[in-house]
Amino acid sequence: MKFEEISAEDFRAFANQSPYKSFMQTPEIAELRGKSGWTAHYVAVKKDDEILGASMLVSKPAFMKKLYFYAPGGPLMDLENTKLVDFFFDNLKSYIKSKNGYLLHIDPYYELIERDRDGLPVEGGFNHKKALENLEKQGFKEMKNASQPKYLFVTPIENRTETELMESFKRNTRNHIRKAEKMGVTIRELSRDELDKFKKITESTSERRHFTDKPLSYYETMYDLFHARGEVKFMVAEAVVSEVGMERGLSEDKVENGSFETIPGNGSERSEEPEGSSEDHKLGRSPEAYEVAASSVSEEDNSGDRTVLSAAMFMTYGDEVVYLFSGSDEKYMRDYNAQYLIQYHMLKFAAANHFKIYNFYGINGLPDENSKDYGIYEFKKGFGGHVVELIGSFELSLSKTYTLAKKIRH
Repeated sequence: MKFEEISAEDFRAFANQSPYKSFMQTPEIAELRGKSGWTAHYVAVKKDDEILGASMLVSKPAFMKKLYFYAPGGPLMDLENTKLVDFFFDNLKSYIKSKNGYLLHIDPYYELIERDRDGLPVEGGFNHKKALENLEKQGFKEMKNASQPKYLFVTPIENRTETELMESFKRNTRNHIRKAEKMGVTIRELSRDELDKFKKITESTSERRHFTDKPLSYYETMYDLFHARGEVKFMVAEAVVSEVGMERGLSEDKVENGSFETIPGNGSERSEEPEGSSEDHKLGRSPEAYEVAASSVSEEDNSGDRTVLSAAMFMTYGDEVVYLFSGSDEKYMRDYNAQYLIQYHMLKFAAANHFKIYNFYGINGLPDENSKDYGIYEFKKGFGGHVVELIGSFELSLSKTYTLAKKIRH
């Protein structure tokens, strides 16, 4: 085996066929970070010119002008292959030191324990604890305040028909979708010059929840980097909003086929639009799941008096569609349920285009009914699927001075 730097395109070719691929491990994300002063590196382990494992890394001066290295969503390799892991990281440590690096941060897109929809371990399911042991042997320490979610909620959708998708949802989720359709909600994709509609929702939410929103240029850059490759979509749900229409929709408890039922008022079945994190959710750190209920932000479309009720950003990379950022106009959220229709639309898109996984992205830890964020999990669970536990985020100090400074700070 040999360790060497490779080109961005050679890395892309390897990443595209890797079972551990993630949109975070792409040259486009490296380019995005480059706009904030990061430098990209591509390294790989080869045997007879075949790449066995590789990673995109970015570096930036931080501690005492030494470089901080980060492999977002990487590395891409079988972390249970002890021989490969040891060879890769032994050489990567030397590589980073040669670049005046002091710290390495990784958060592999690698499952640890197989879990069911309730977050419980699956009897007889996989447990990749050997991967964890291999990283610990290399000196990695798990980070308590990780920038990437450790727990996700995903729905397998490969080869499913629309009928099969709908039947896999919880009853109330189906009801919410049908109600949105009955209320005249429609879904469409935004063009680049319409991204201000998405930005207005995130901006309003940041003001209400007191955290920093990304600038419009961030969403535009993501569009520029990924849209031509078919790997990002900004979607909106719209409807003609009027007091008459709202009164009509709220007064009808059933649709014509009798399948719609009045939504219980005690919250036992209702899943509200997920609440937003107070994190910066900036891709300079990481693009965390950003699901929010925006406060009364409405926008009329040029084609008529259509109001934007909900908006969401999706990555469509590799084998999965990833639901990243979203917002809803809080004034219409309960009456129109537009956020449910966006999800249904994209689930159908994912199935029709032969994606294997619909990734609802992060949930805040394992499901806990007493958690303030339990509604996020309930919302996602309503569409079927199961909890995914990733191996976690880790850091490796390569500087005795930094290690000592960190101990003193603690």
